[in-house]
Formats: sequence, structure tokens, C-alpha cells
Amino acid sequence: MQNKLLAAKAAIPDYDRSKLVPRIVHLGFGAFHRAHQGVYADILAAEHSSDWGYYEVNLIGGEQQIADLKQQDNLYTVAEMSAGAWTARVVGVVKNALHAQVDGLEAVFSALCEPQVAIVSLTITEKGYCHSPATGQLMLESPMIAADLQNPNQPKSAPGVIVEALARRKAAGLAAFTVMSCDNMPENGHVMRNVVTAYARAVDAELADWIENHVTFPSTMVDRIVPAVTPDTLDKIEQLTGVRDPAGVACEPFRQWVIEDNFVAGRPQWEKAGAELVADVIPFEEMKLRMLNGSHSFLAYLGYLAGYQHINDCMGDDNYRCAARALMLQEQAPTLKVKGVDLQQYADRLIERYSNPALRHRTWQIAMDGSQKLPQRMLDSVRWHLVHDSRFDLLALAVAGWMRYVGGVDDQGEAIEISDPLLQVIQNAVQSSKEGEDRVKALLAIDAIFGRELPQVKLFRTKVTEVYLALLADGAKVTVAKYAAKLK
Repeated sequence: MQNKLLAAKAAIPDYDRSKLVPRIVHLGFGAFHRAHQGVYADILAAEHSSDWGYYEVNLIGGEQQIADLKQQDNLYTVAEMSAGAWTARVVGVVKNALHAQVDGLEAVFSALCEPQVAIVSLTITEKGYCHSPATGQLMLESPMIAADLQNPNQPKSAPGVIVEALARRKAAGLAAFTVMSCDNMPENGHVMRNVVTAYARAVDAELADWIENHVTFPSTMVDRIVPAVTPDTLDKIEQLTGVRDPAGVACEPFRQWVIEDNFVAGRPQWEKAGAELVADVIPFEEMKLRMLNGSHSFLAYLGYLAGYQHINDCMGDDNYRCAARALMLQEQAPTLKVKGVDLQQYADRLIERYSNPALRHRTWQIAMDGSQKLPQRMLDSVRWHLVHDSRFDLLALAVAGWMRYVGGVDDQGEAIEISDPLLQVIQNAVQSSKEGEDRVKALLAIDAIFGRELPQVKLFRTKVTEVYLALLADGAKVTVAKYAAKLK
């Protein structure tokens, strides 16, 4: 398979892969990482003689991804999809790939404890941090964290694995590494610091102090639309390159990476591949989470309810397009602190990206894990509007859309398969309440999502209830059209 991929009709690694040094261990070898951080590293190796290589690790799930990668000498294909043309590159920066449950946890710790490892990066989705999205703090009662604290030398969670690796490095007299989250969360570096130090303090106070003094947790903002890989995706990549690659991934041409420049043991020169290294990522994170991810979630819930399977299908409906753009510019943009960015141009670019017919980004995929996403994508903005006494009609529509979605039945009467780490809690709220105002009240009572204070605000409760009842009576398509009519 190695020779086949190196003969693919694609940009192939023409650098000496044997000279790569695995200085980064990445946890979460999923589609996004392959199409984003992997591509930046490959560009640096190909165009700037960088020797920074990766060890790829999956802790839970994704066994087949790791097996597929190993099978082809750690090479994989990234195809960029636009309406006009597809292009591909074969990424060659991976030195080795491990799965904690297949290769054993000791193999993972051996990799993490190699002296040259300078960065441990993560794409494990919001739920992998075992934190409360409402507070950003580690949930010590999380089943996985509770189990790890009983047996800290054999952890399964990402925070547990990082802390045990740092404990072993400290004991061996090795330098600490930087821990870099690349997941879509506000202040993801601060969340990472919170969960790692809280977990460490529960294990060993002296270790927690050492981590606080020797480890940095830079925040990052990552952006590239990478739909879940389907058999159809792999067929298209094969047609493009002439080679079947089970580890292949497809994405949009656009990519962005803003990184807080705070690394204790060095870093690659990512800026040479187009990344932005800054002192403060938070304004950029907020911009992306609220304008891009917030409008994506808006379209995912309200689009799925109306029968739109893909984001570009939503863009084919002028009312959805109009409402999404208004959400970005009228209700999200005013809440932002970012400077020097033309937000109107940013919104227009997002609408253009959403309209890409080649992407086929499923509304169901974006709708997953809503309990982890609502606080930063919608609710923080709602709080801002409440303080500033300004309108948040479309944000209320998005929250009500989520509530209708987790009710488990779309506007056509079809069952919805809900995927969420708080599924049991959500289902309990749905099943123990009557449809209508009572349902809204029950869902607002989930502290882990809404916190304690926001549901007490009468204006917020009233607006969400009003929109929820409109969605029940008229369906998502008609309701969005009514809101869009007010905007035109």
C-alpha cells in the first residue's frame, strides 16, 4: 500500500521521512486532525525542511483508523473539495500510530515519555475533557474520571493519561511538554489547564504544583470544515488519486489556525505554513465559535427538523441563508472583542463556504453533542444581550431549535437519533415533561448546560418558550421563514 500511495495522483511527500523527529504526540487521530494540523506539518516538511513529526494516538475508539494508517506506512490522503475541482496531497509526517487498547497503554506512555517530545496536542471533541461546559471545570464525578482516580497509573481519559505521562517525566527527570488543545471550545487552553491541574491535584498535590510551574497550555482557534468520512468520500478520493485509501479524508480548501505563542519546549514554525501566532487567541476563538459554530448549530437543528440533510441544502433556502447571516452579524458580532477583522466580510465568506456543494456536511453530524456546544456557541451571547438590553431573537430560535431536536421527532414525524454525552439527562427531562411550556422548563433545568442563573431570567425563559411553541405549531421551515421576513 505504501508504494501505491506514493504513486497517487496527488502532491506526495518528496522530503526524507526518515529525518522526521516525533516531537509531537497527538491524541485523537480523527478526520479533523488529519485535514488540519497534519496538513500544516506536511507543508512545513515539504516546503521548509521542518523535521517535526507526529506520533498519533487514539485512546478510545478509532481502532480501525490506526490500523489503516499502520497498514500503509503511516501515510494518508487529504482531498480538498470545491465546486470547481478537487485536489489531493499525501501527508507523510506521521512516524508511528498507536491505540491504547490495541497496542497497550504502556506503549502510549513510552511514546509520551520519549525525551524529545515537546508538545502533546489533542482533538478529542468537547466531551473528551470531562468538564462542565457551563463552568469549564473538571467533573470529578464523571464516570471516567472517577474510575481513573481509583487507578491513576492505568487511566483511560485524556486528562488522566496526560497527568500520568507528566508524573513519569517528572520522576525520570525529563522536561515537561506543552499541552495544546485544538478542540472547538472557548479558552480551550484554559479548560485544558483546569482539567489537568484539578485531576493532578486529586492525585498528588506536589505533582499539580510541578505541572502549574512547568507546563504551558496555549489556546488555539482551528477552522476547516471537515465532514465525517463516508464510503462515498473514499470512492471520490479513489477516483481523484487512483488509489484506495481507507485513512483518507476530504475537506474544504479554506483553513485557519490561530495559536497562542506559549510553548515551554519549542514548536514548529507553523507561521510559515499560514498559521497566526498571537499573544491572545480568545477574541479569535469567540469570533469563530459564535459566528461560524453558532450559525452552524442554528442551521443543524432547524435544518434537520425541516428535512435538510446537509448544510448546503439549508443554503439553498433563502430564508435559512438570510437568518444565518443575520444571526452572525446582528446577534453574534456585537458580542465580540476581536479587533482588525471585517466581520461582514467574515460572515459573507462563511455563507460562501456553507454553500460549497462538494462538502455535503451533514446537519445530523453538526447537531451531535449539543449539550457541550450550546453554552459557548449561544448562551454566552444571550447573557451579553441580557446585560446590554439588546435583542436575541435568533439566538432564542436556535436554543428552541435544539430543544425541539432533542425531543427526538422531526417535523415530518420521523424519529431522530440523538447523540449526546448527556443523553440520559436530556431524555429524563423530555420524558418527565408534557410537550410545550413544561418541556422548555424541564430542559432549562439542566444545570450542566444552562447553569443556575440564566433560566431564572424571565425574558430569556419567555422568548425561548414563545419560539418553541411556534416551532411546535408551524414547524422549523415556516418559523425560520417568518423570522427571515422580519429581516428583509
